[in-house]
Amino acid sequence: MEKFRPKPSTTHLARARHFVASLFAAFILVIGFVHGPIAQAAPAPVYPISGYFIYGSTNDAVNVKKLTDIKSVGGDTVITFGSRLKPATLSTIPAACTISGINCATAAASGVKVKRYFTYSDGSSWASPAILCSRDKTVTSGTTVYTILVLPVEGSGCNSPSGTYDVVVINGVTSTSMSVSLGKAATNLGMKFYAGLPAPIMRTDVTYLPDLSYQATLSLFTARFLIYQGNVNNVPGLAGFYHHTEMPLSDGAVWDSVLTLYRIQNARIAQYQPSRSAVVSPYIDSRTAFGGRVTVDQARNAANKIAKTANGVKLAIAVQDGMGTGKGASFFSSESGNNVDQFAASIVGSGSWGSKYLAPTRDYFWALSEGVRGTGAQLWANLEGMAPATSQNPCDNSLRGQSTKTRIDKQLQQLGNTPVKVISFMWDPYFTCAGTWAPMLDRLKAGNTTPIITDSIFYGNGDVLVTGHNLSGGTIRVQWSDANGRVLDKTVTAADYNASYGKQLGINPLLESVTAKLGATSLASGKHYFIDVVNGAGVKNDAMYSDRG
Repeated sequence: MEKFRPKPSTTHLARARHFVASLFAAFILVIGFVHGPIAQAAPAPVYPISGYFIYGSTNDAVNVKKLTDIKSVGGDTVITFGSRLKPATLSTIPAACTISGINCATAAASGVKVKRYFTYSDGSSWASPAILCSRDKTVTSGTTVYTILVLPVEGSGCNSPSGTYDVVVINGVTSTSMSVSLGKAATNLGMKFYAGLPAPIMRTDVTYLPDLSYQATLSLFTARFLIYQGNVNNVPGLAGFYHHTEMPLSDGAVWDSVLTLYRIQNARIAQYQPSRSAVVSPYIDSRTAFGGRVTVDQARNAANKIAKTANGVKLAIAVQDGMGTGKGASFFSSESGNNVDQFAASIVGSGSWGSKYLAPTRDYFWALSEGVRGTGAQLWANLEGMAPATSQNPCDNSLRGQSTKTRIDKQLQQLGNTPVKVISFMWDPYFTCAGTWAPMLDRLKAGNTTPIITDSIFYGNGDVLVTGHNLSGGTIRVQWSDANGRVLDKTVTAADYNASYGKQLGINPLLESVTAKLGATSLASGKHYFIDVVNGAGVKNDAMYSDRG
């Protein structure tokens, strides 16, 4: 319940959950008594995903259109990926990058010793706002702007005590900057933009780990990136930065290099952009086969380790739910014996949810909330907006396919009340492509009044608190077993609608609550109960909700 939801199968934790829920409910009642009745007006319906990963453009009009579309379905945040700082040689420096007919990297580093060369391109024209040191240069060739940074391999500032330097050649298109364009669009629309950080290449021997052999250069280049952003993009819409390199929610030592990378770059953000935050997005892999098998306990520990890389930065850990790749599973314990859907089956094979996955998304997110508690980090959710591709759900030429609105509703429901914000991978193409179905953007608009039940508490007095989205003004049906073994089914008018439920508790501010007043009854321990809501618009939830007493 709320942000303290234990695993449904753990009895003593379930009792603690009900105790915490009672305290929260009492708090809300006191607030209502002191400040007057809780407002009953329902907010205008929007889909409760509030952020999306996007591909940015160097074209202002394209970015404004994309962010406007995202805002039309309730989004207030966009995130772009980072680019890689790639090792290079003099022979691989672009031939057009010359100074007085000489290779631009050679010319810029004339008179000093060069240890390594690198190239970088992030869709931005860095040019003069990036020039800090006397050896730095900028060159225009046709429509391309090259910016050459000569970075000391020792010391700080512009000069290396040993006279040894690394050279980075950055290329971008004349007079354009993707990050500046997105920052401007986000600012004008009252939205937030997270720019992707530079990232290292991956190792050749262990291809899922970052190459930290040049971590000092990457750290210094990250500093220059952040200084450049401060010079050209210091607008309200730039909320922070995104860590491009990802990892599973595993606490194994093999992933320490990724944690080191986060730690290094967070320290640079704290140093050069202290008013801005960072986002990282690890993923759930709960498959019982295929190299997954990351347990709930391991995920809890991993979240705690990631949170401790913050180095003074406000850090959001936006966990990928795995449903779009088949690595995670959205099911209730009452569904553990049901067959996986066709999309998951294309990845893990036929079988039941309970046999193919260690635990549902819901259990992982409860554990993750425990993992970040007390660290200062925020838990977000990154709902995967695609589905594993089959012949039935193509999406442009992507390796993943279109999802269904009902499947995404189920994913959102499974996140429960633990993440304070829900974002999604990824806007383009998965919310814009047309295939078997209309674009998801259109389906979200058409179905934005559908109730989504995220959690519930069955109190001893017969009241059932129901939380979620689009819950106001209708009826609640509850099916349950009482302590005497009787199976009961009752539909009542939804009472005590609270549009500010999430805000009052400091959790996801989009969460609402209603109460089903069933009258004097009891709930059998260990038995499932089921809830359906029909709201004031006459719309019923399309994702089944159940819990266990």
